Amino acid sequence: MQELEGIVQKLERGELKLEESLVLFERGMVLTQDCRTALDTAELKVKTLVDGQFKDE
Repeated sequence: MQELEGIVQKLERGELKLEESLVLFERGMVLTQDCRTALDTAELKVKTLVDGQFKDE
């Protein structure tokens, strides 16, 4: 997440050459997908735990 935030800051400054911006953008997209996958996994674990806890009641 920290790397992604750093990439966003660099891109927002607009001081990079086009090629550098494209490379960072591509890396940012990969990191975004990694974060999304991690969040989806965590959400599924929480749902499974909550469902299991309340199923017995």
